[in-house]
Amino acid sequence: MKKAISRVRAASAKTTAAPQTVEEYIAAIPEPARSTLQKVRAAIRSVAPPESTEVISYGIPAFKHKKILVWYAAFSDHCSLFPTASVIKAFKKELKDFRVSKGTIKSPGDKPLPTSLRKNLVRGRIAEMEGEK
Repeated sequence: MKKAISRVRAASAKTTAAPQTVEEYIAAIPEPARSTLQKVRAAIRSVAPPESTEVISYGIPAFKHKKILVWYAAFSDHCSLFPTASVIKAFKKELKDFRVSKGTIKSPGDKPLPTSLRKNLVRGRIAEMEGEK
């Protein structure tokens, strides 16, 4: 009986539509994380190259400029910024007070990273990408 219930839940989870746009993704996030993501999005947009686009990649919002600049997302107990492992390594000192893993920076859903730090992380990622040419 438990297996049958699990299969039904799994099947119904697959029919739930994943967000197709960043607006849909953010609209589905409860407060206070929604406001946090809007601040993260605005900070990224303010420093991203003008020709950058917003996309859903791996089921979460991202900014793309030739390739993905950064991803960001909300989870049940935190918000995350994914600027790549190399950027996190380059900003190790500035991130010492935050929960960091190989490619992720986590902050409480109601307390985003400081705006200046978010912008500098994105600038670092842009500089990294420009250096790859």
